[in-house]
Amino acid sequence: MMTLAGIVLCFAYILGLLITTIPGGGYLLLGLGIVATLLARRRFAIPSAIARLLRLPESWQLKWNPKVCIAAGLVGLLASLYFQARIPYPAANDVSKLISSSSVNSEQIVTVQGKVIGSPRLTRSGRSQFWMKATQVSQVIVPAQVANSNQAVSGKLYVTLPLLQGTGLRSGQAIAVTGKLYEPKPAQNPGEFDFRAYLAQEGGFAGLSGRQISLTPGTPIPQWGWWAIRQKIIQTQVRWLGSPEGPLVSSMVLGSRAVDLPYDIRDQFAKIGLAHALAASGFQTSLILGLVLVLTRRFPARMQIISGTGALAIFVGLAGLQPAVLRAALMGFAALVALGTQRKIKPLGSLLVAATFLLLWNPLWIWDLGFQLSLLATLGLLVTVPPVIKRLDWLPPAIATLIAVPIAAYLWTLPLQLYAFGLVSPYSIVVNFLTTPLISIISIGGVISALAALVWPLAGSAIAWLLYYPTHGLIAIVDFFSRLPGNSIAVGTISTLQLAVLYGLICLAWLQTWWQRRWWAAGLIAVGLIVLPVWYSYTTLFRATVLATSGEPILVVQDQSRVGLVNSGNEAIASLTVLPFLQKQGINQIDWAVATDTQHNHQGWSQIVDQLPIKAFYTSAASKVRASDRPPAIASDQKAVVLPSLSAQKHSQLLTSGQTIQIGSTAVQPVSTDLAVWVFKLYDQPWIWLSHLKSSEQNALVESGQLAPAQVLWWTGEPLTNSLLKVIKPQIAIASAASIDPDTLAQLRRNKIEVYWTGRDGALQWQPNQGLTRTLESTENEVPLL
Repeated sequence: MMTLAGIVLCFAYILGLLITTIPGGGYLLLGLGIVATLLARRRFAIPSAIARLLRLPESWQLKWNPKVCIAAGLVGLLASLYFQARIPYPAANDVSKLISSSSVNSEQIVTVQGKVIGSPRLTRSGRSQFWMKATQVSQVIVPAQVANSNQAVSGKLYVTLPLLQGTGLRSGQAIAVTGKLYEPKPAQNPGEFDFRAYLAQEGGFAGLSGRQISLTPGTPIPQWGWWAIRQKIIQTQVRWLGSPEGPLVSSMVLGSRAVDLPYDIRDQFAKIGLAHALAASGFQTSLILGLVLVLTRRFPARMQIISGTGALAIFVGLAGLQPAVLRAALMGFAALVALGTQRKIKPLGSLLVAATFLLLWNPLWIWDLGFQLSLLATLGLLVTVPPVIKRLDWLPPAIATLIAVPIAAYLWTLPLQLYAFGLVSPYSIVVNFLTTPLISIISIGGVISALAALVWPLAGSAIAWLLYYPTHGLIAIVDFFSRLPGNSIAVGTISTLQLAVLYGLICLAWLQTWWQRRWWAAGLIAVGLIVLPVWYSYTTLFRATVLATSGEPILVVQDQSRVGLVNSGNEAIASLTVLPFLQKQGINQIDWAVATDTQHNHQGWSQIVDQLPIKAFYTSAASKVRASDRPPAIASDQKAVVLPSLSAQKHSQLLTSGQTIQIGSTAVQPVSTDLAVWVFKLYDQPWIWLSHLKSSEQNALVESGQLAPAQVLWWTGEPLTNSLLKVIKPQIAIASAASIDPDTLAQLRRNKIEVYWTGRDGALQWQPNQGLTRTLESTENEVPLL
């Protein structure tokens, strides 16, 4: 049984890790511990006052122990220092040190020797990805020079290869990879995935886009390992089930991180709130332990503990050393020990000890989203399922449990999901209720099939084949709900303060009797806390965002409840940059969209329309528009009442030079349809967009008299003529490019024009009252090369 002091110290350690986001947060905790110690010595009655304010029971009005208070402060400080000490940094001979500053805007080709770490996985782009422990660089080719060397290096490399070249690689295999060495980029857009931080957390500081691979001669090829057992199980289950049913069964047994499940299936499960079904964690652990205990029920308790521990170790080895898997395994081991010693175990104490132990092993896991969701979901199941079942006592116990489990898990994980993704899955509880029987059948059958595969592969395939119809039915249910309108609603990401208040309300409804009786009041406060900021934003916000993308420039205009999108980019940009940004901003439809130049790649429109309806689409009349360039599905059920210039039946319009469309506080006008020059009047501030224009085209445009002064010049970073700048007279110049022509940059600075470019500054956001802000910090002395 955990003492109160032990509980306080565990929480102090976890809080010390969480507070590392605040500079000097550990010393703040130490200060709080000292203050609490002084108050405790004077027997100050703050705890009673707080308890009365929150309507806590008398048993909560505990006396403070001075020793525990000061110890908690010290533990919090040491936790923050320990976290900083465990942050990985590149060594002096790390392979990332070879990245040349001269290769920022060009290729640096290297041949790196090393060993494969883990098993290769399939990326969304169809390439093979794995980690590599680098040991030697045998060749370096940088612009204008070739240097052959045999330089010893260290560190981990994030390697991608063409699929065929990466097939068959094994963990521990010695290889040499030739490709482009690059520095990972930080998040360049608000809310974007931070690739650099992800690699750093894994201990890597460079990436290698491989082109060719060769095996190191004279080195043995590994023939056995966890990868071999994992591969045997997957192959056995796929043999008669096929795809995607086979990989889905394997994912539900081993976890999606150990199996290359098609990304469209992953996305559908995540969209409707079933991502947990593909994650190796407590559910699989419970099944494995239950099966082992049934098989060993006639043996002594010691044999049951040994068998159960061995089964847990095998499961962890197959699923991988993931924090959520280790947390489930530790809690399972605690249950085994309690069974063997015939003692009761407190699940909450077991969860707290498991979390603390794992964070002692690797404190960086405190920011692992999967670990956080696993802890919260488990906590919800432990503390919220019983009261929900009690309120559903009018239902049969089995049905009440089926309803209570998804409600509890959803309630405890929703605030964190809103903080990370800004999305709500309205059908999540219903889908979980409908699919839980199928998931249980598939998981149990999958575990039995996996065990049989290790003994007799043919028997494993036969057992897996019996799961075809349940698996196919599960996929059909997921596909049906993922196609329903409103399957995923974007409400925008919430702040850290909102997150803390939401979990505070949940804890009050869990711990305090007064709030338990008025849980609906806590729910209303929580809904208001989420909805009111969104409503305020919809009624007051005006913001223009130039996204940092490689290739086509993209602009998002948020004018209260109206949203405009200029250009879509290719499929990768649309799915990985544009859509995540729109979702985290709480955008569920696009009121107007513009393609400034249909000669370029606009395949991203299909990706966007699959997720968000577009009410009106505009392009220039002189562009050569192909049918495939336009959005394949414009919302036909909505009339174009927002745009008076459009007829009630048309949602796509070709604009001629000089034609202006007014949409709220925004005006759109093509200046020259032949040269793809547009003016966007944003909150009475003119922005002029210039596509790829040659000097002769710029001069012709100036002579035509079509140009007018604009406060913001938005272009591709290519050379600009002096005559063009004299006519436009911009105060701000924004380049959607990795770099700017040096002569043009010097000319702009001589004219005292503020210059920004997305390659250096990341996404750029403009608001009337705040001006222009950039996502990335930069230095003015950077020298860009075009």
